[in-house]
Amino acid sequence: MSALTLGYAETFRSSTGGGGDHPTTPISLLPVQPVQPSSTKPGPRSATRELTHLLFDRDDRERVHGGWRRLLAGSLFPYLPDLTPAERTAVSYDRLRLVNSTVGDPTALAHDARLLAGLHEWAGFVDGGLCTLASIHYNLFIGSLLDHDRYGRDLSAFTSMQRIGTFLCTEMAHGNDVASLQTVAVLDPTTGGFVLNTPNPGACKFMPNTSLIGGPKTAVVAARLMVDGEDQGIFLFLTPLSNEDGHLPGVTVRQLPPRTGTPVDHCLTSFDHVWLPREAMLEADHGRLDEDGTLTSSLGNRRKRFLRSVNRVTMGKLCMSAGTLGMARAALAIAVRYAHHRHVSGPKTGQRIPVVSHRSHHGRLLHSLANAYAMTFLHRAVMDRFVAHEESEREEVERMIAIAKGWITWQAREITTESRERCGAQGLFPVNRISDLPGNIEGGITAEGDNLVIWVKAAAEMLFENQPDPLASDTLPAGERDLTDLRFLRDLLASVVGTWQTRARTALRQGPSGDPIGRWNESSGAALEMVSAHAGRMAADAFLDAAEQATDPATRKLLTNLCWLFLLQQLRQHTGDLLAEQRLTVQHVLGLHQTIDTVLAELAPHMMTLVDAFDLPDEFLAEVPIANADYLDHYRRTATS
Repeated sequence: MSALTLGYAETFRSSTGGGGDHPTTPISLLPVQPVQPSSTKPGPRSATRELTHLLFDRDDRERVHGGWRRLLAGSLFPYLPDLTPAERTAVSYDRLRLVNSTVGDPTALAHDARLLAGLHEWAGFVDGGLCTLASIHYNLFIGSLLDHDRYGRDLSAFTSMQRIGTFLCTEMAHGNDVASLQTVAVLDPTTGGFVLNTPNPGACKFMPNTSLIGGPKTAVVAARLMVDGEDQGIFLFLTPLSNEDGHLPGVTVRQLPPRTGTPVDHCLTSFDHVWLPREAMLEADHGRLDEDGTLTSSLGNRRKRFLRSVNRVTMGKLCMSAGTLGMARAALAIAVRYAHHRHVSGPKTGQRIPVVSHRSHHGRLLHSLANAYAMTFLHRAVMDRFVAHEESEREEVERMIAIAKGWITWQAREITTESRERCGAQGLFPVNRISDLPGNIEGGITAEGDNLVIWVKAAAEMLFENQPDPLASDTLPAGERDLTDLRFLRDLLASVVGTWQTRARTALRQGPSGDPIGRWNESSGAALEMVSAHAGRMAADAFLDAAEQATDPATRKLLTNLCWLFLLQQLRQHTGDLLAEQRLTVQHVLGLHQTIDTVLAELAPHMMTLVDAFDLPDEFLAEVPIANADYLDHYRRTATS
């Protein structure tokens, strides 16, 4: 452990009761404390409790979220403002070890999708670097080893974090087209092992965390398997990178300049004919090498073998979504609290009113709150499908996860940017824990598949699927429907998906003959609108389901109104099409603004209840000046002369 954080780690061990270098209490056995809002928080406690119950996996809440919430509370993971980027990175690695020391079985964590995503959800707003490192070590590295465990490898060095695991796939010249990567692993017929090599500068592995910060590291490296000069496709290879003395022979690592967001030790990494033993190749049914070098596979082509090799990227999408989801909720909780603490001049002489009184202020935050609830319920619904899916559903579920990842992370960026702006100049100070969040979310938008690229893939797959008529069971004309009917609004949103699908199909058919790229270019804009509307529909369905699960009348009313607001804002940009297709009337369109204002007025008095349900630890909020009513005194106490 670095000298920089030794004292910090001692504080952690004292707090958790652990001894030596590693606290010994597994996270599942940490002392159980009631996970409920503090009695000092305003708002109806029964509604807040049930909202929290519905937001955080219901009866599975304590197992999935309780331990992480307690562990990552502010007293154990304090804000450390005056560190260099390298020092902040070192702290993130130390925190990763602190997390690991509380996990009873790290391999079980890598197998438990809900628990792993839960770690990201709570770590993201506390330490974005920790969120990134945890995703790489537990999911991409240990998870990949577990998914390819032909040799029954001894993983103790990685589960104890004597060695940190990292994942090397993307190359300088091959990001979104990673299936074309050029790093090679050549089968050595003399030894039966492999020679790993970077053949040109464009094949350098781009952005893995491979520096010496954090201690010795081992990588899972994606490389093209060459047998007797024949390309067998891309597989993963377990490759030691460094030890206590530095990087190993043949491994060259150059640290990249600092990037946006919380710093991580991103590097360029290359290999100069590094020999690996036979067991370095990660094998499973999708690809195995016989003793004579013959490849056998349950899959028919190299691309499918590659996608199965890097299947952990799908779980990574759920982790990235969860991390940015936690950041968005934290930003909103801070902004809403500050909106109640910050007073401005009122309409009467000498009067002071909270800035939240203004519709121009609380309206924007309420729209963001509606999106944050929709994002959370969508993530839960997609996770449910992922955990329960059969092999025959793999492609459908992977597409659902990709669409949700794009939508959630893009929404998170909008929410954190809006929340920062609503805090004015105060939001620019990192001490208020909100200014770094948009930059951290940018990493989630790009990681595990660039959002636009994975949406383009989803759009191509959805283009010729049959979309059921969402209004087939309802013969009532639009004039007899009302904007207060949430099922009607949901069906309107579903019809938007069909509208854009029809446009995309038409554009594709009418595109230039003999020019596949030209035809797709004609169609892609409408196809992406189809995916966006589909994401909104999935979120609306998850939101409506959650509202129906509420048993407390106050909770049900709040969720119904918030879902109503979400649906109205989703439909607002599509009113022209809906009017042209006679799914909306002129009266509906003219009344839409007033309807939105009505629901905003209904929700405005309950904003604190809605953010209290996010259940952020009191220890964390106590460290955020503008989240507390005495923030002015805090600045007077801490300002330097």
